[in-house]
Amino acid sequence: MNHAKQRQTAAFALLFGAILISTSSVWVKLADLAPTVSGFYRMAIGGGLLIVVCLITGRQLWHSGAYTLKLLFAAMFFAVDLWLWHRSILFVGPGLATVLGNFQVFFMTLFGVLFLSERVGWRFITGLGLAFIGLFLLVGVDWANFDADYRIGVVYGLLTAVAYTGFMLVLRQVQGMHSALSPMSNLGMVSLMCAVILAILAVLEGDSFVIHDNQTLFSMISLGVFCQVIGWVMITRSMPLLATSLVGLILLLQPALSMLWDIVFFSRPTSMLDILGFVAVMIGIYVASVRRTKPIRMNS
Repeated sequence: MNHAKQRQTAAFALLFGAILISTSSVWVKLADLAPTVSGFYRMAIGGGLLIVVCLITGRQLWHSGAYTLKLLFAAMFFAVDLWLWHRSILFVGPGLATVLGNFQVFFMTLFGVLFLSERVGWRFITGLGLAFIGLFLLVGVDWANFDADYRIGVVYGLLTAVAYTGFMLVLRQVQGMHSALSPMSNLGMVSLMCAVILAILAVLEGDSFVIHDNQTLFSMISLGVFCQVIGWVMITRSMPLLATSLVGLILLLQPALSMLWDIVFFSRPTSMLDILGFVAVMIGIYVASVRRTKPIRMNS
C-alpha cells in the first residue's frame, strides 16, 4: 500500500475511533450505576478484552517488577481520573465534562515548563488564552446561578484533566523504558489494575455492582468494548501515519461530538454564549496542542 493510501485509511480509522470514544460519556450517563461502578465495568470489560487480544497475538505481558509498579502508579492516576470524570458527567452532563477533561493539553505543557525546562511559544499562549475565555463563557458568566452540584461538577471536570495528565506522564515514562511492552499490553494491564482499584473504592463507598436492566448492560458493554478497546486501538494505530495538525483536528471531534450528543440525547440547554465558549475552547486546545505538521513516515 502506498503512503497516500495508508494516510487516507489511517485518517478514516482515526475519525471512526474518535466518534466511538465520543460516546463514552453518553454510556456513563445512560447507565443506572454509581459512577465508580460504571468506571469499574469499563476497565474490567475493556482490560479483559485487551489482555485476551494480547494473548492471542502473542504480545508480552510481563516486563519486570519495577515496570509493573509503574503501571500500577499509572492505574492509580487513571482510577482517580475516572472517579472524577464519571461524577462530572452526572453533575454537568457528558458534553461539558468531556470538554473540561480535554484541558489536560495545558496541564501537560505546564508540567513540562515547570519540571522539564521546556519552553512554550506563541501557539500555546494564544491557545491557553482562547481556552480560558471559552471556559469563562461556558461556566464563568452564570457561575453564581449554578447549584452546588453543578459547581462541583465543573471542579471535578478540571481535576479530571489533572489526573489524566498524571496518567499520561507515567505511561509515557513507562513506554520509554528499555524493551517496553506494546501499547496494547500496557493499556490492558493498566485497565485491569484500574478495575481492581475502582472495585475496592466502590465497596468502600457501599455501591452496588448489580446491573438491573438491559440499557445499563448494553451501556457497559459499549463502554468497555467500543470505547475502551476498539476506539483506542484505531486511534493509536492511526496517529503515527498522520500529521499532528490533522490528528489534533480529528481528535477534537471527541469533545465536540460529546457536546452534540448531550444536546441531542439529554436536551442540554445551549445559549449563544455556550456556543461561543465551546468554539473558543476547541480552537484554543487545537492551537495549543499542534506543534508538528509533517506525518511520520512508515516503512512499506
